[in-house]
Amino acid sequence: MKTKPMSRTKAAKNARGKSAKSGSRAPAPAGGVSPYLIVKDAAAAIAFYTKILGAKEKYRLTDPSGKVGHAEMAVGDGQIFLADEFPSFGALAPPTVGGSPVGLHLYVANVDAVMERARAAGALILRPAADQFYGDRAGMIADPFGHQWYLATRQKMVTPREMQKLYAAMFTATAESPSKAPSRARGRKRLVHG
Repeated sequence: MKTKPMSRTKAAKNARGKSAKSGSRAPAPAGGVSPYLIVKDAAAAIAFYTKILGAKEKYRLTDPSGKVGHAEMAVGDGQIFLADEFPSFGALAPPTVGGSPVGLHLYVANVDAVMERARAAGALILRPAADQFYGDRAGMIADPFGHQWYLATRQKMVTPREMQKLYAAMFTATAESPSKAPSRARGRKRLVHG
């Protein structure tokens, strides 16, 4: 039986994704964006995210001193990567650079219970959980490692059109009553310590 030689294109496609050792196709990594969090105590952060957010550790790589060079965790339907701070590599934790401008959003089954567990474990409540016009009950915390999390429980579905209508109405109401204007700065000053 004669075999037909493979075209260069097909051979190249077959060569990609093959492990040189086993010859089997390597599994594709999860799609989408994965936040990479840098913290000052990765082992403690992994314990916190596991206990408070229900994260599941996939694995971690540690150096001889015990510092975590890389770890992966499943959180809900997504994943996060994290590592200890390594300034020589440019990996700096939020406290080192004066905070983080990035917020992480996570849907949870009971936002009030998760926020209370987070507070008890050392998180700072930046915005207490409250019912929101877009259908969620949501709040915001700063974890003990300097990262901000928007935590929410979906209460009802609101269409984008209805959300826009309710959002616009908030500004109409505040134009009539300036003292009730929404302010991110004002919301951040209302810190609740545990």
